[in-house]
Amino acid sequence: MEYHGMLTTGLTDSWDVAPGVAGLRTLFANLAFVSLAPEKWILVDAGLGNFAGSIVRAAQTSYPGAPQAIILTHGHFDHVGNLRELLEEWKGTPIYAHREELPYLTGRQDYPPADASVGGGLMSAAAPLYPHRAIDLGPAVQPLPDDGSVPGAPGWKWVHTPGHSPGHISLFREADRVLLSGDALLTVKQESALAVVTQRQELHGPPAYFTTDWEAAEQSVRRLALLDPKVLLPGHGLPMAGPELGPQLAELCRTFKEKELPEQGRYV
Repeated sequence: MEYHGMLTTGLTDSWDVAPGVAGLRTLFANLAFVSLAPEKWILVDAGLGNFAGSIVRAAQTSYPGAPQAIILTHGHFDHVGNLRELLEEWKGTPIYAHREELPYLTGRQDYPPADASVGGGLMSAAAPLYPHRAIDLGPAVQPLPDDGSVPGAPGWKWVHTPGHSPGHISLFREADRVLLSGDALLTVKQESALAVVTQRQELHGPPAYFTTDWEAAEQSVRRLALLDPKVLLPGHGLPMAGPELGPQLAELCRTFKEKELPEQGRYV
């Protein structure tokens, strides 16, 4: 099933992905709006910086008031870029992330620098320019509940999918098997600028230039495959659904070491 952007500006696209789930692309990183009731919703990730206005406008068209919570799949720059502006707009909104991600969100630890030697393509070559310093959200960010529940989103669960970062998570709604995979599983070869521009759709593992634990990354892809998702909204790339999703995910698991694992690199 192909998804076509409902809002296209050259920098943002939005999609109705599944009932109560909408995606928004901020240049090359996606975030999600999850609606639970007419006046209750959550935001998943906060996109690339300088898109706070686009996020707020998109929210105002469909969702009243502030979100119940902001859930972070992880804390890399292209997933937290608008948090400070959004917290000014939606004062008091709690932010949740995995416990292992909190050091990078509270100023205690920087991410390892990006590795430009992996993946090939202009997105990898530009990796040394990507920010990797921690941000400090202070008490605004809290650990996700240990029981896998998602604050503000009954019916959803979070799944620990490390590898790209230690505390990376994905979100899954079992009722209709909708998966928000963050950067654990993509539908675009994120290392290639041409693939990013054209949004050529094919399943891949996480962006190689920021992935520091490839064994964990492979196990995370396998963990997501076992969920048997029917609808996928990744952190990068177009949404995917339909009969091709399952076979492509099985093929990714089968060929992960051969096609996804870089031949060399700082973290290989």
